[in-house]
Amino acid sequence: MSTGRRLSILAEEDDDPMLSAVNLVDVFLVLVVALLTAVALQQQSQANETVIRNPGQPGMEIVVRKDGQEIKYRGNGGSAEGQGERAGVAYKMKDGSIIYVPEAGEAGSPGGTPAGVP
Repeated sequence: MSTGRRLSILAEEDDDPMLSAVNLVDVFLVLVVALLTAVALQQQSQANETVIRNPGQPGMEIVVRKDGQEIKYRGNGGSAEGQGERAGVAYKMKDGSIIYVPEAGEAGSPGGTPAGVP
């Protein structure tokens, strides 16, 4: 008789509609997590970043990743001091804007009027 009892248990069907709804919710949660992960990884791979290797050392290297391209700049071990010229002065205002004032006699400022000043 015990075998007949087992068969009757196996013959029962669960007709609870909530069980199928719970299973569907679980499937959709897994899909949403997978899609969010894919979007996050895609944005991370397209992110612009700058990496400085060996800062302050003679073999310092700057790696710039922008729009899927990688550009490397290497120092020659020396200082870059004295390799440029002063182009003007920049002032940061209280509202956060920056105003550039070129040096007197520059071609970029007609009549000696500072750039950014009306």
